[in-house]
Amino acid sequence: GDGIFHFFFPEQGLVVPGAFIPGADSHSRAYGAYGAIGMGVGSTTLGFGWSTGSIYFTLAKQRRVVLDGTLQPWVNGKDIVLELLRRWGAAQSQGMGVEFVDASKQIPIPFRNTICNMMAEAEAQNGLFAQDDITTEWFAERGIELAYPRIAPGADAVYAIDEAFDLGDVVPMVAKPFSPGNAFPADEVAKERIVFDKAMIGSCTNGGYDDLLGAALLLRAARGIGLDRIAAGREFLIFPGSGLVKRQIEQPDRRLGGDSIAEVFRAAGGQIRDSWCGPCFGQGPDSLSAGQRAITTFNRNWQNRMGLGGEGYLASPAVVAASALVGYMAPPSELGLTWDADAFG
Repeated sequence: GDGIFHFFFPEQGLVVPGAFIPGADSHSRAYGAYGAIGMGVGSTTLGFGWSTGSIYFTLAKQRRVVLDGTLQPWVNGKDIVLELLRRWGAAQSQGMGVEFVDASKQIPIPFRNTICNMMAEAEAQNGLFAQDDITTEWFAERGIELAYPRIAPGADAVYAIDEAFDLGDVVPMVAKPFSPGNAFPADEVAKERIVFDKAMIGSCTNGGYDDLLGAALLLRAARGIGLDRIAAGREFLIFPGSGLVKRQIEQPDRRLGGDSIAEVFRAAGGQIRDSWCGPCFGQGPDSLSAGQRAITTFNRNWQNRMGLGGEGYLASPAVVAASALVGYMAPPSELGLTWDADAFG
C-alpha cells in the first residue's frame, strides 16, 4: 500500500541530492529530479550490486540542455519532455547522460520528475537537474536532511552536445501511438476530434499531489462555466503516485475552496484507484482491450503497452482532464477557460 517506489522513495528521504541509485526499473531515472543519479539496470546487475556493494557501468557522454524562456499557459513538465522527444527524433539522446539546467529557476520538482522520468523513453543513461535552491527547498519543506555537499558541474565540464531549449516555444502536447516522440500540439490534435474510451491521470510520471491538483483546478474552474461532468461513455481514472498522495488528496485544499482533490475528481465522474502501475503496462482491470483507446499521463504508448490491441495517447494532467470533459483529445483552451497564473499555475 505504500505506492509506486519512484514517488515513495523521495517522500521517505531515500533519494537525496548527490546519491547514486541504480534501480531495476527504467524509470529510476526520475531521481535526477532530486539531484541524484538514477539509472535503470538489469536484475542481474542489481543482484551483483546487492552481493558485492558495487556495480559496473559505462560512463556515458554528457549532454546539456539549458531550459530558458518563459513557460506558456497550461504547459507542464509532460509537455516539455514530449516536445524534447519530438525534436530529438529517432536518434533520441544517443544513450548520453542528460543534464538539465533550469536557467530561470521556474521548473518545480513535479515538472522535473516528469522530465527525468521520461529520459527512459529518450534512451538516455540518466537525466539530472543538479541540486539548486528549488531542490533544497523541496527537501526542507519535508524536514529531510541532506547527506552530501551540493554538487555542481565544474568550469572544465565537457559536453558532447550542448543545446538551448526555449520554454516559450512549448505548448500543450499530445503524443500519438506508438511513440512518446510522436508528439503534436494539442490544439492541432483537437481538430481531428479523436475520441477515446478512457482518460487516466497518475502513474510514476504524473501521479504526485501537484500533478493531481493541477487537473483538479481545471475541473473546478470548468464547473463554473457549466462543464461539470465528464463526457458520456468515457471512463475517468486517477492513480495516485503513492499511498501518501492517495491520503493527501482526500484532505481539503484551500486552492479548491476547501474541497479535496478527490472530491473534485469524483464530482466530475472520476474514480480514484489504488496507487499502482497496472494499466501503464497492460495489467489489471483498467488495462486496454483490443480496439480501445486511452489518453493518459503515463510515460509509454508503444504498441500493446497498455493492453493487447489498445492505443495509448500521452499528455499532461491538464490535457487529460480537459479531454475527459469534452470527450475528444484537446487542450484546456478548448474549454473556453482563460489562463490565470494565480488560479492555475
